[in-house]
Amino acid sequence: MVSEKNLEVLSDLVTEAHSQIQKDFEQINPIVGVNRGMRASGIPADIMTIDCLKTGKRIILILHDQQPDVLQYQFSFKDQDPAAEFMILKFEKLSNQVLYNWMKEYFTVA
Repeated sequence: MVSEKNLEVLSDLVTEAHSQIQKDFEQINPIVGVNRGMRASGIPADIMTIDCLKTGKRIILILHDQQPDVLQYQFSFKDQDPAAEFMILKFEKLSNQVLYNWMKEYFTVA
């Protein structure tokens, strides 16, 4: 299944970006989680969240089986429902540097 492979790749990239963020920014300690609840509910998609507990900010990443060549993402907050619209990035353009930049820019802005 394409989504399983993409989830594996995404997990590896997030792990690399997360490690570098922790080295470069002591005050940012992101928490990464994978939620397969959508899949359990019959929606063929997996969600990964990257949370910054200090700011309450969250980055939501969605891999959908019906769109295996894209990553849907949104910058949101832990205590708020996500907006209906997600941005899209071609999966091939995703890198640990892109994820690092997202965490750096979003989590360090007050």
